[in-house]
Amino acid sequence: MEYQTLQKAILLLEDGTLFEGKSVINGTSFGEICFNTGMTGYQEIFSDPSYKGQLMVAANVHIGNYGVNADEMESESIKIAGLICRNFSFPFSREKADDSLYNWFKKQNSVVITDVDTRAVVQYIRKHGAMNAVITSEIDKIETLKEELKRFPCMNGLELASTVSTKEPYFFGDENSTYKIAALDLGIKKNILRNLVQRDCYVQVFPHNTSFSEMQQWNPDGYFLSNGPGDPEPLKNAQEVANLIIEKDLPLFGICLGHQVIALANGITTKKMHNGHRGINHPVKNIITGKGEITSQNHGFVVDRTEVENHPDFEVTHIHLNDETLAGMRMKHKNCFSVQYHPEASPGPNDAAYLFDQFIENIKKSKK
Repeated sequence: MEYQTLQKAILLLEDGTLFEGKSVINGTSFGEICFNTGMTGYQEIFSDPSYKGQLMVAANVHIGNYGVNADEMESESIKIAGLICRNFSFPFSREKADDSLYNWFKKQNSVVITDVDTRAVVQYIRKHGAMNAVITSEIDKIETLKEELKRFPCMNGLELASTVSTKEPYFFGDENSTYKIAALDLGIKKNILRNLVQRDCYVQVFPHNTSFSEMQQWNPDGYFLSNGPGDPEPLKNAQEVANLIIEKDLPLFGICLGHQVIALANGITTKKMHNGHRGINHPVKNIITGKGEITSQNHGFVVDRTEVENHPDFEVTHIHLNDETLAGMRMKHKNCFSVQYHPEASPGPNDAAYLFDQFIENIKKSKK
């Protein structure tokens, strides 16, 4: 593929703002626009189920230069609605790579546009907030696309966990492991499962609509609520599952969407953020230890910090240092804690990996 052969493409925001570029893979795709500031890890980002329904703007200039590797997938396929970048690299140079990023996107027919002024796009989103958008190579259909964009559902109130969750339960790890973990799949990342297995856990992953009684039949030692896409508010079954686990005081750990579900299950509200947190260098302070952590984050909704602070059964454990939003919480008298960020991501720093160890310690105490 030669850069000179690429045809024109556009990014059109719902407020009518238009950015020009070139089409790497032709087509049209709608979604909520967002940006990620990570300089590496693009394959993990693109295959992360939490990004379902979102058009991804890569803030880093060069995308594709180290290709793709099958071992670095967070799910079985590309989950973003489409990619917007500044410089898409067709050739790649990395010994461990299995294929080029172009071939990976092409095989899955995912729309990609390049040569976009991504710095201007990111600045615009930061100022005006996340909104629906469309990327397309069909530049002669702008007026039609504007009308379609008006009808495209917004992320607020949108349930997407069911579109990425497993359809059938499955096992991950060694059945002879010391601990059994029941995980409710709202869009779980593979590296979460790997982290649990590394800590001597055998995991059964359940579909998003599984009842607590079904999960309990396996007699697990602990329960996990996963990350995932969309608005947490419509996830009534997951909230009921969280409630029943907490009621029985069983070990419970939630990450990202799972964290938000635990809040909602206890009457604590969540809210849509202006443009969300997406990157691999977000600073978080652990209130309990006083230590700072460099974290990987990906969320467009957040738990109301004031409500957690005023709730008699909860305490704040982590805060995001950029905007003082809630990044973690735990229950005072129940075996339950959660964080808004991704301790499994380990984008270089492993600052947050201790949270999985904390979960295992909680399980050990519960078993005693």
